[in-house]
Amino acid sequence: MNNNIKKLWDFLYDGHHEEKLSELIEFLNKEKTFFDDVHEDPLWFKKGLIYSVYVDHFAGNFKNMISKLDYLKGLGVTAIWLLPVLESPMKDQGFDVSDYYKIRDDLGGNEQFAAFLEEAKKRDIKIIFDVAINHTSNEHEWFISASKDKNSNYRDYYIWNENEEKYKNTRIIFKGIMKSNWEYNNNTKDYFFHRFYDIQPDLNYKCPDVLLEMIKIFVYWRKKGVNGFRLDAVPYLWKEEGTNCENLPKTHNIIKIFRAALDYLKEGTVLIAEANQIPKDVVEYFGNSDECHTAYHFPVMPMIYLAIAENDGNHILKMLSENITPNIPNDCSWFVFLRCHDELTLEFVSEKDREKMIKYYLKDEKSLFREGEGIAGRLYDLMDKNVDKVLLAYSVMFSLPGTPINYYGDEIAMENDEKFYSESIKQTGYADSRFLNRGPFDEEKMNQAQNNDNSDSYKIFNELKKMMDFKNNYENIFIQNPELKFENGLLISTRKYEDKKVIIINNLANEERKFEDIILKPYKYELKVSMLEN
Repeated sequence: MNNNIKKLWDFLYDGHHEEKLSELIEFLNKEKTFFDDVHEDPLWFKKGLIYSVYVDHFAGNFKNMISKLDYLKGLGVTAIWLLPVLESPMKDQGFDVSDYYKIRDDLGGNEQFAAFLEEAKKRDIKIIFDVAINHTSNEHEWFISASKDKNSNYRDYYIWNENEEKYKNTRIIFKGIMKSNWEYNNNTKDYFFHRFYDIQPDLNYKCPDVLLEMIKIFVYWRKKGVNGFRLDAVPYLWKEEGTNCENLPKTHNIIKIFRAALDYLKEGTVLIAEANQIPKDVVEYFGNSDECHTAYHFPVMPMIYLAIAENDGNHILKMLSENITPNIPNDCSWFVFLRCHDELTLEFVSEKDREKMIKYYLKDEKSLFREGEGIAGRLYDLMDKNVDKVLLAYSVMFSLPGTPINYYGDEIAMENDEKFYSESIKQTGYADSRFLNRGPFDEEKMNQAQNNDNSDSYKIFNELKKMMDFKNNYENIFIQNPELKFENGLLISTRKYEDKKVIIINNLANEERKFEDIILKPYKYELKVSMLEN
């Protein structure tokens, strides 16, 4: 391990900062004894269903989260992806972290979180933890100190310049919201760099203390019982003049160091790349199974919507073809999803497909995000509140290679939250359309989902539960990569393992279609298992 990390460190820092490397090695050696008795299924992230949730909106706090664990277990959830829960002024839904070692008091603090982790472990539910590794809040103690004094010990934790002329090739991610990647600091009469909101100064990984701090943060929470870390905004970690500051070699080097350090302590701590990029760039974050274990396949998501709107599964097949989505290591996996806390991203689809998606799915101008590069909204709203289309979208998601994610509330037909949208704009000052799909969990719809068999909530929840029961019963088959084909209006997914095969048939056509002895009505699906012939 030491030699591997040393090579990575020397490449990252050009042979400098040996004293910090020694500090890292000493820290890891000290912590390793804690993990000697920790046992994990190294492929747990490939199995079951990931449930993505804002704790405050879903349950209020971690004490109430415990009471919802049985609900999630009953749905078939095997891992919970906690959206930001760390201390934060909450100007960006918690992605603006002001203390990496503290759970927010409104969520119950570290004590309630520890109790929640223990209860989740009893139910064999893994916990994925969201960590903003690219930036902090401007209210973090590091930045408060750095912004007051050029001689601060934390000054190099951030990126400063006397003007806005540095990193000119760097795109503005929040187009239409932010006008620059630089913000003036009146205290020291210079500018700090940010990729997202101006209240989120970017961390400077050219300072080795930042890298060391982040590894210590991972280890702290891993020891508490967190099983995996979603690495927020991972493509932007390293900045170089004359580049677009995305996907740079030294960014990958940072991730390799994270992985090597955590694997040295105990394999099975999962790193997830949040890289909203084209697939050929995203697959680089798997490395040779020495970077992230999983990554989100952002561009396939809009293709699911386009396939349903145009009754054409070739949109999905093209996106997943090897020339667009290269093969990944066998011990890695995609995370696939229909909705998430962000927008339905159109950033990396063609201009023609973007125009079509806006035509089909933009129901209200306020839902537009980043000047047309995304559409905010709940799954139920985007699918015209059509239960058949919602369930077909889920079935298509289960048909694809990778582990499925469910965004909280989609399983009960939650709708766009206009009240939360308006209140959040007033609170933050940002006209962010994503507030539409970030509102509080609808308890009434949950009640309908469990008790009112005439409601859309009931129909979606119980059909999704059937899908999950089927998937969990044949998990060894579902972790295999499927063979996908589209013919006669049917998207057909076939997986094989040992003596069985599972077939998912999705009728994307707007009329009846036949598959073998099965008649499928428009926008219907069928799950089928059979024995393989000798």
